[in-house]
Amino acid sequence: MATSAASRPNLYATTVPGPSSASLSTSAPDPAPQTPEGLGFTREGLKSAPERLRIAVASGAAFTFSYAEHSELLAAAGATVVPFDPLRDEALPDGTRGVVIGGGFPEVYAPELSANEPLRKAVAELARSGAPVAAECAGLLYLARSLDGLPMCGVLDAEARMSERLTLGYRDAVAVSDSVLTATGTRMRGHEFHRTVLEPGAGDTPAWGMHQPERRVEGFVRQDVHASYLHTHWASAPGTARRFVERCEG
Repeated sequence: MATSAASRPNLYATTVPGPSSASLSTSAPDPAPQTPEGLGFTREGLKSAPERLRIAVASGAAFTFSYAEHSELLAAAGATVVPFDPLRDEALPDGTRGVVIGGGFPEVYAPELSANEPLRKAVAELARSGAPVAAECAGLLYLARSLDGLPMCGVLDAEARMSERLTLGYRDAVAVSDSVLTATGTRMRGHEFHRTVLEPGAGDTPAWGMHQPERRVEGFVRQDVHASYLHTHWASAPGTARRFVERCEG
């Protein structure tokens, strides 16, 4: 039953006895006004603290699947996470030191992603410069040379296409190469969920080794690029985000 504002109890009221307002007014001096500098800002409105390195994380309609904890862990490791939309943005955010591209459905937006040539080139140039790039599933397809015959970023020497087969399941994986995310031998659990095929499915330096549903290697480690179909949750190995940020710091 609704109550009126007058009859509703004040949950923030206090009955703790204390000095009178008169005694308060004479017992302590008024606080000095806080200046912008005292609040941690310059008079221009910018934080006076040192700038944190910036990691760009793909977002937008084509890249809708990612774990919120990944961005939280990157921030906790000292990075500023800046979203960008590969469908709309023609450049990476200013000062980008690393890129994370999670899951989604790039095959649905392949023509639009391909048409955004300036961003495709920017991602490729950043990867060629040695900056860390972590890509999972949709991100893997975006880094490929092509998707359903349409040009993508060309970071990986691989071609992606749609298939009628659904690949779905949990995986126990072991890192078979040192990368921006893991050291060789690191064990992580993840999942695959896609209707695409990548040829080849692994590079000369693969990312993961798996034994289910069959024994195989999968993914790509090239310079500081880690790309794979496997979705992993970095909270299961908290050092993953820290390792990535440290590689971005150079």
